[in-house]
Amino acid sequence: MRTPIVIAIFVALVTAGVLLFFSNLLLDPDRPLVAYIDVSPTTISPNADGVDDVALVEYEITRNATVSFLLVDSNDNEFYFREGQNRAEDEYQVQFSGVVDGYVLPDETVFGQIIRRLIPNGVYTWVFRAIAEDDGEEVVISGDITINDADAMLPDLVEFSVAPDVFTPNQDGIDDRTQINVAITKDAELNVYLLDQEGNRVYMARRGECRELGEAGRHCFDYEGGVDLGADPPPDGEYTVVAVAQDEEGQIIRREQSLVIQDGGKPRAEIVPQVTGATVIFESLPYEERFYSDAEALGDLVEAPDDSDSVTMNAITMQVGDMLVFKLTVNNYGPTPIRTAGPWPGTVYQQMQSDASLGEYERSGVWRVGIECETSVQSYPWRWAIGSQDSLEVVEAPDGELFYYLPAETRAVTWGAIRLTEISEAQNPQNCWAGLIHEDVAITLLNRNVGPREIELVDPTAQDSENSTNG
Repeated sequence: MRTPIVIAIFVALVTAGVLLFFSNLLLDPDRPLVAYIDVSPTTISPNADGVDDVALVEYEITRNATVSFLLVDSNDNEFYFREGQNRAEDEYQVQFSGVVDGYVLPDETVFGQIIRRLIPNGVYTWVFRAIAEDDGEEVVISGDITINDADAMLPDLVEFSVAPDVFTPNQDGIDDRTQINVAITKDAELNVYLLDQEGNRVYMARRGECRELGEAGRHCFDYEGGVDLGADPPPDGEYTVVAVAQDEEGQIIRREQSLVIQDGGKPRAEIVPQVTGATVIFESLPYEERFYSDAEALGDLVEAPDDSDSVTMNAITMQVGDMLVFKLTVNNYGPTPIRTAGPWPGTVYQQMQSDASLGEYERSGVWRVGIECETSVQSYPWRWAIGSQDSLEVVEAPDGELFYYLPAETRAVTWGAIRLTEISEAQNPQNCWAGLIHEDVAITLLNRNVGPREIELVDPTAQDSENSTNG
């Protein structure tokens, strides 16, 4: 009884399969690999005037295939628009504007690498080639197309310079940025970017004082690793600076040059806060003439405070003409060394002097410790290096100049003194404090007005005169 049922099911499945097979033949007969291809119009003038600039290429492939589209001139020179590109079974449309893979004409000098370029004016045979992925079947179809009035002038990059090509984006004032100059022969879109080993791009800022966007001529780009914006620069290593120009016709020129980043990093430092007691140690000491310094000669250096009572935060009363001595610790907690310069720890200033009075002018990128009081005539007039020379690393420049650095993750102690000789009745007592200054860059809130202390000046001569008068 069950055998007839099995036979019936088998017959039904076979019948269904046969019907499905013949229905597929009717609905989808054995179609050619390239169902159709059309290129129109057959004459174009790719000059970006908006009239017949492009031809529309339409085609359909019925199986997955590798396709190429090229043009052949009367001398059998081949110009590829598409070469060996994988395409799935489908219908396609693409605009052809006469731009093909880059080539160089005989006896022609081009400064950049030609990525895409207009083919010369003339009559061409276009060739469409499709190779099926499944069985390797190849179909080739061809036709004619004419190119007229093509604006074939290249947007060549006749100048491309990167200087310096080794730079240290760490805001130390030495080779902190690199400048890229690019000169282009015609109006075109221009992009300049940094390319790393993984192919990631970092676009560079264009300087406004050079040519306008899209204009022919020299363009200037500036790169500082992003440090000026508060970001960490790319890791140290070798990179590629790339300039790419593309005109309205779609021609593309590229140039590149290597760029090395070393000792890069956003500098970070602070005056170290103490767990207890004063962050900035202040004390008063009698002044001696041996401490006098000016731009002609430096005097003796004062010793750093070492009295345990100096760590208190009590107000200080001192005689006019004595020295206000300070000591503090600087911590470089960033990833890169920070540069410093004199005057060196222990230097003594007169109240009306400044760092310029001692021949030490503000230097871009240098870190120095400064002291300021409420009666100071300028911001942080008294400045010192962030550490003694024996606590710093020395780097000799090619010209023999010595630069001093506090290494990353390192601390240094600095100290100095100001001889206070002027009493302002309106501000006595007054507050004095320390700051950590990154010259020509910033004084951050973290390092501004650190460890303020109330300082009162007294004039014993005036008091003696008053007592004598009263007597």
